[in-house]
Amino acid sequence: MTEKIDDNIIGFYASFNMDETDQELVKSYLWGEIGLKSKLSHLKWRNYGEGLQIILFQVYVNPIPYERNNLKEIENYRPKEKSIGIPVILDNDNFFRLYENDRQQFFAETIIDKLGLVELKVKRNKLEFEISQLIADVKESLNYQKTEKKPVANTVCKQGKSWFKKLLGN
Repeated sequence: MTEKIDDNIIGFYASFNMDETDQELVKSYLWGEIGLKSKLSHLKWRNYGEGLQIILFQVYVNPIPYERNNLKEIENYRPKEKSIGIPVILDNDNFFRLYENDRQQFFAETIIDKLGLVELKVKRNKLEFEISQLIADVKESLNYQKTEKKPVANTVCKQGKSWFKKLLGN
C-alpha cells in the first residue's frame, strides 16, 4: 500500500521512453515551478466530496507500440483507493513539435477532456463527488479557453475540379 503524501485531487505520473533533454522538458511541464502540479495544487479532494480522492494523470512519453495499443482511454474506478487513472500519451505528433503556447493549450484541453470522462465514471459509480465544480475550478486554474478548430479551406481550383471529374468519367 502506498502512503498518500498530500490531499490534492489531481496527481501526475510519467513514464519516459526518450532522451534526457526531452524528459526534463516534460518534467518541467508537470512538476516545475509553474507546472501543472503547482497550478492545480490548491484543488483538494475534500472540497468536492468523499467519493474520489485522486485523479492520476498517467503521462506516457513516446510509449512503445504494444503499450500504446493497450492503454485504455480511462481506467476503472478503484473503490479501495478512491482513485481513477487516466493515460495521456505525449509524442512528436501531439506535443514535441508544438510551440510553447500550443503545448500549454494541449495540456489544458487534454485535462479538461479527460475530466469529462471522469464525470461519466462518477455518474456511473454513483460517487459523492462534485465533478462539475472540479472541472470549472480546473478551467479557471489553467486559464482554459476553448479554441475553435478552424475548417480547412477548400484549395482545389476550378481546373483541378474539372480534371477530377474527367478522371471519374463525369
